[in-house]
Amino acid sequence: MSSKQYKLIIFDWDGTIMDSIGKIVNCIKYSAESLSIAPPSDIAIKNIIGLSLEKAMAVLFPNHPTKQTALINAYKAHYKVDSTATPVFDDVANVLNALKQNGAVLAIATGKGRDGLERLLDQSQLRHFFSATRTSDDAQSKPSPDMLYQLLAELGVSAKEAVMIGDTQIDMAMGRAANMDRIGVTMGVHNAQQLSEYDPIATVDSYQQLQQVLMG
Repeated sequence: MSSKQYKLIIFDWDGTIMDSIGKIVNCIKYSAESLSIAPPSDIAIKNIIGLSLEKAMAVLFPNHPTKQTALINAYKAHYKVDSTATPVFDDVANVLNALKQNGAVLAIATGKGRDGLERLLDQSQLRHFFSATRTSDDAQSKPSPDMLYQLLAELGVSAKEAVMIGDTQIDMAMGRAANMDRIGVTMGVHNAQQLSEYDPIATVDSYQQLQQVLMG
C-alpha cells in the first residue's frame, strides 16, 4: 500500500465515481437495436467503456462504418431519457472532501463527452471538488495519455506527483503511458486481477479503502 502524498489525484468518471456501467450497456444496445443492428454482448460493451464514443462505436460495430454517426446520436439521445439509476458510489463525497482538505488537487479524465460530464457534475453535486476536467472532446481518446498530460500542464504538476484512479484496463494503460502511478477500483468494469496486469500501486474495492491507500 502507498503512503506517498500525491499533489494531484485524477479520477475516471464512469465505473469509478458513478455507478453508470449498466446504463451505458443499455444505451449502446438501444442504439444498435434502433438501427436494426444486432447488439454486442454486455462484456464487449463493458470492455470499450473509457474510450471516446467515436472510438467505442468503431470497435463495437466495425461492419457498419456508415452508421457510426447515427449510432452515436441514438446513444446520446437515449442516455438523456434512459431511466437506469446511476448513483455515485458510497462515500465518494466524503473521501473527495477528505483528500481536498488534506491538500490534494482533484481532477477528472473521462471518455465521456463534455456535455455529458457537465450535466453529471451538476446532477451529482460533485463539481466543486474538481479543479480541472478533461473529456474525449478535449483530448485524444484513452488510452492515449493526452488528457493526463493536459491536466499536468494546466495544474503545474509533474507525473511523479500525480496518481490516476480508474476501473478499467484502459485507465491503467493511460496512466502507465504517462509514467504516472495508478490505482485500480473494482466497483466498475474490471476485477483486481485484470487491473493488476497494468501494475497499479494498489487495487481497492471501496472508497474507504481508497482513502486508506491515499492518506494512510
